[in-house]
Amino acid sequence: MSSLIIPPVLTTPRDDAALLYRAFKGFGCDTAAVINVLAHRDAAQRALIQQEYRAIYSEELTKRLKSELSGKVEDAILLWMYDPATRDAVIVKEAIYGQTVTLRAATEVICSRTPSQIQHFKQVYSAMFHSPLERDIQNSATGDHLKLLLAYVSKPRYEGPEVDGALVQKDAKSLYKAGEKRLGTDEDKFIKIFSERSRAHLSAVSHAYKHTYGQSLKEAIKKETSGHFEHGLVTILLCAENPGFYFAKALRKAMKGMGTDDSTLIRIIVSRAEIDMQYIKAEYHKKYKKTLNKAVHSETSGSYRDFLLALLGPDH
Repeated sequence: MSSLIIPPVLTTPRDDAALLYRAFKGFGCDTAAVINVLAHRDAAQRALIQQEYRAIYSEELTKRLKSELSGKVEDAILLWMYDPATRDAVIVKEAIYGQTVTLRAATEVICSRTPSQIQHFKQVYSAMFHSPLERDIQNSATGDHLKLLLAYVSKPRYEGPEVDGALVQKDAKSLYKAGEKRLGTDEDKFIKIFSERSRAHLSAVSHAYKHTYGQSLKEAIKKETSGHFEHGLVTILLCAENPGFYFAKALRKAMKGMGTDDSTLIRIIVSRAEIDMQYIKAEYHKKYKKTLNKAVHSETSGSYRDFLLALLGPDH
């Protein structure tokens, strides 16, 4: 469920473009006015505003935003301007080839998306960067992590709720035999099951595993694997069981300890605001006894804080 608050009576995209143009005029940028428009428009509306802005003022809105804004609010708003599939493509490309290679971010995006979301952003990625996603993954990831990502982006998976009970039991047993029961780990078995089975199926496997072997599948993964490979498997599993809980934990981690991991904070809030941010907020409050809005408020400042809080919607 989206946390985006769109006004009941909307101005037209043409009027929004004019409001933004006025915000840019004069000395300095009226960032509050920019946030007031863009943080309350969905992806389709933002695309129309960009279209109108280009038609009226003969320049790209994103280019103007880049020159008018700075720092973290610039990063957040520019990421927000993309449609979801393009945003995912840009995040993954940046994570693989940016100034600091952050395979963790690429792994989070790939392993937390549904098969149809992956297919869509793969097409966009290829068209934007003139290189198949698989080739770029091969150039950056290694070992079991590489095998998992390649399998996960290329294999089709069922997206419905039905599960085959017998196969669930078989998979739970296979994973036990591939991990905790033996000396060493059969990583290929984990990769096969995690990249081929639906979310509903993996969630059922996790339940069966705990019921049969007395330990959670997540704990088994953490014991048997490490690094980016472990992160990929855990992301796939937790997003099969409860994506809201997964992202609540990731947000908490980004804000815990010394300093805030702003790139993670921006990436998750911006990319989930139109999908399931209400669920993430509920899970965050349930687990940490503090609202996500309050946590973000205390870890950020200025117009950057204003923008993120606008995307999060009312605090309750």
